[in-house]
Amino acid sequence: MPQKQHSYPIRMTWTGNTGTGTKDYRGYQRAHEYSVPGKPVIPGSADPAFRGDAARYNPEELLVMAVSSCHMLWYLHLCAQANVVVVAYVDEAVGTMVETADTGGHFTEIVLRPSVTLEAGSDSALAESLHERAHHLCFVANSVNFPVRCEPSTCLQS
Repeated sequence: MPQKQHSYPIRMTWTGNTGTGTKDYRGYQRAHEYSVPGKPVIPGSADPAFRGDAARYNPEELLVMAVSSCHMLWYLHLCAQANVVVVAYVDEAVGTMVETADTGGHFTEIVLRPSVTLEAGSDSALAESLHERAHHLCFVANSVNFPVRCEPSTCLQS
């Protein structure tokens, strides 16, 4: 069976030129926008630690969001297939990055902490076990070169 290939084109536009371009490190903004035709624009910047705007999303946050979202989507898919009814899902994910002199920095891990609420009568043990399969199938987690851990909690709807 041939492999399916998917392409995800985006446009990233720097909007932080304050009139002098990059003549001075402190003289330009890190503001930029991510866009995809037909979808809302996402405002981007650097992390405030790197002269960015805290009101905009930074690439590090977007990476953690992508891993968290991919895991959730696979998990919900697997639950639907297994007749496990999820009624709420919230993930308090955290990514850890370290700065290094030679490479600039890298992520050391992302920890997903999904809190899942199941419909009363659902199989909690099965629901918990599906996180491992979702992690194994997650496109984004499979694409990063650092550990992604999942620490789920599950409760039944009251």
